[in-house]
Amino acid sequence: MPSDPYERAGGPQTPRGASARRFAVYLGGGVLSVAWIVFCGLLWYWALAWVAQSACAAEPPRAALEYRADLTREARAAWGMQAPVAVMAAQIHQESAWRPDAQSPYADGLAQFVPATAEWVAERWPALGGAAPFNPQWSIRAMARYDRWLFDRYGAPAATACDQWAFTLSAYNGGQGWLMRDRAHCREQPVCPGCDSTRWWGHVADHPDPRRASWAVTENRDYPRRILLQRQPLYRDWGVMVLCEGAP
Repeated sequence: MPSDPYERAGGPQTPRGASARRFAVYLGGGVLSVAWIVFCGLLWYWALAWVAQSACAAEPPRAALEYRADLTREARAAWGMQAPVAVMAAQIHQESAWRPDAQSPYADGLAQFVPATAEWVAERWPALGGAAPFNPQWSIRAMARYDRWLFDRYGAPAATACDQWAFTLSAYNGGQGWLMRDRAHCREQPVCPGCDSTRWWGHVADHPDPRRASWAVTENRDYPRRILLQRQPLYRDWGVMVLCEGAP
């Protein structure tokens, strides 16, 4: 057995050589440790950035805040203190993204009233004054009252509040006449599997009147889904929400 503690089978090795080897091992381990710390730090940074981005994405657009008080006041005037403010906020979000100057080929303003409907609403509720869809306060007041009118007359009968609001929104988007035709077509379906005309999701929504244009059906079915299921949660802090448990 070699008596020199630094001597090995491959030949003698100086204390300096052994120290160098130990330093290299130490240095290598240190580099790996630093790399691991940097990697973990980057993961943590990316996670925080993702959470921050998600939080921002789950907030109402800044433009909406300007009209929050107006919408809350007018919704409660038309619906009472338990007014579903979150639904109507989501509806405006869907209609115009809170742009009072929004204009499409057929509709105008914050709530996107077609001219004929704006004139009818102004006649139905004279206190609103003349039709002024580009006036955001007028649009909010008119939409709150028109929604309530549709809800009471065309939303019912409905199995749930969510179904009633889906019917209401379908009528707002596509007209009361088409909603009534869709419900009638639902009732005409065979007993098995059947179609419940008091339910929107999976029933009336799945059995549109065959005379309706396919593009109109797609848009009309997408409208309640976007408002009630996608947009409404953004406004959960604004007021009462309509729960849609089990909706697809």
